Amino acid sequence: MRSVAFFVLAVIVFSCSNHTEEKCAFVPDTGGKKIELEFLSLEDSLPAITSKKQLVHYFTAHAAQRNFLFNRPSYPDDSVFINDRYAIFTSPSIDTLLMNTHTVFGDGSELKKELTDAFTNLQYYYPQTEAPRVETVITGLESDLFVSDSVLLIGLDYYLGEGAKYRPQLYDYLLKRVNKSFIVPSAMLLYGISDTYNKTDFSDKTALAEMIVYGKAYYFAKQMLPCTPDSTLIGYTREEIEGSRKNESLIWSRFVEDEVLFSTNAREKQKYISERPKTLEVGEKCPGRIGQWVGWQIVKKYMETHPQVTLPELMEMPDAAKLFKESGYKPQVVKVPGKTKMNQ
Repeated sequence: MRSVAFFVLAVIVFSCSNHTEEKCAFVPDTGGKKIELEFLSLEDSLPAITSKKQLVHYFTAHAAQRNFLFNRPSYPDDSVFINDRYAIFTSPSIDTLLMNTHTVFGDGSELKKELTDAFTNLQYYYPQTEAPRVETVITGLESDLFVSDSVLLIGLDYYLGEGAKYRPQLYDYLLKRVNKSFIVPSAMLLYGISDTYNKTDFSDKTALAEMIVYGKAYYFAKQMLPCTPDSTLIGYTREEIEGSRKNESLIWSRFVEDEVLFSTNAREKQKYISERPKTLEVGEKCPGRIGQWVGWQIVKKYMETHPQVTLPELMEMPDAAKLFKESGYKPQVVKVPGKTKMNQ
């Protein structure tokens, strides 16, 4: 598996008669058995460091943290790295971060339960899979998550949420999605997009191929967390997810008219798929990454029309065009002159 480490940035209360996202997806019958999860709460360790020698010993014992959460390879040498980390973890602000972390996460039991449930479901679909070791730390707002087959690293201080004294330096629309409710969904999405589970055709550079990769990842994450709202999984507000559903035909029509699906132009693909506050090419209220959401709807439609296909079989499908064609996904195309306003 390629190790995956990146910011997963992936709720306004919105009254609406459509509450479909609150319904659980298929909940696996695990017979009440829970996976044994090795869960190490290490957030107190680094703030307790009193010498550079202790810091060296800590990072020697926790090489994955050193390299992937604290990004040792970006430093010219060990000395520069240790000096920088030591200055951060002996600063007065670390005590505040640690105190806030304990306030938000307590003893970590709630997070451990959520992860245990998710990895229990993962083992239901992939019986040979063993849960990774989980390590929680504070990073001085350096990093959020790192996942691999053997370890899941979580920088808890990244997810303190609104009201915390110190928060990551992100745009406001991203900060809304950096709180504790997004940790487990973000981790499952990272596993779902990794090449351990999500097989892709790297020669296919179309927007559709990227959309299906994300669509499969969201579908995967939903099966691990069947009762988690779609809005939380994709990082939309409730208003945005409902607006996208109501305007699915409008969104699809824009994709068709602008010939988005089979475009290989990186800049054009970025407009519809990459992180942005809004997808203005569709409408002024259309959320960013709408291409990822459309990819998810295509995958959902495929699985609805192919009930005999298992989750592992879906994830093994590399041919995005074939999956799209066989899904039968085809919202009604409507005329959309110029930029439009999405009804929300």
